[in-house]
Amino acid sequence: MKTVTLLLLGAALCAAEEGFTPLFNGKNLDGWEVDTPGLWQARDGMILGKSPGLKYNDFLRTKKNYSDFILKLSFRMIDGQGNSGVQFRSKPVAGSHEVSGFQADIGQQYWGCLYDESRRKQVLVQATPESLAGLKKDGWNDYVITARGNHITLDLNGVRTVDYYEKEPGIETTGFLALQLHGGPPMEMHFKNIRIRELGK
Repeated sequence: MKTVTLLLLGAALCAAEEGFTPLFNGKNLDGWEVDTPGLWQARDGMILGKSPGLKYNDFLRTKKNYSDFILKLSFRMIDGQGNSGVQFRSKPVAGSHEVSGFQADIGQQYWGCLYDESRRKQVLVQATPESLAGLKKDGWNDYVITARGNHITLDLNGVRTVDYYEKEPGIETTGFLALQLHGGPPMEMHFKNIRIRELGK
């Protein structure tokens, strides 16, 4: 037990030294806004999103807004089937389940891409096949999302897939983070080790 305690203490100190704050406590969804009850839960130290098949996109949103940051997390798409993503600098779309903002995409032909959800509704940067060489479609993968001013980068499993500078005026530079279950066939997503370091503070 002493060894386990020391390892946990060491991990906590490491995270503190890096300046990262956990966004998920491993036990419940405190700090998050549930869009559709029953789709999201905390289980086995993970956030689990499970869709029976939806006619709309569903999002688990942070209650807090973020502007400039480094966000790190691990994710797994069960059976590698479906479409998901991690929203950032996002806002709600009135009268719908949808949100508007940047998305670090997951799944189908969009792995590692930067997508503009419900705003310009287009892929802003397509990941190259070379940058996805280490992708595990049905296993655990690591995303690092960095937003600093108009500069956005995505790293998937330690490889840069997106290096993007926003040039269009009026694009939001702050907003909530969110995890997505895409509309369509049934799917299941797992997320863990979600932590953030805010920049410029």
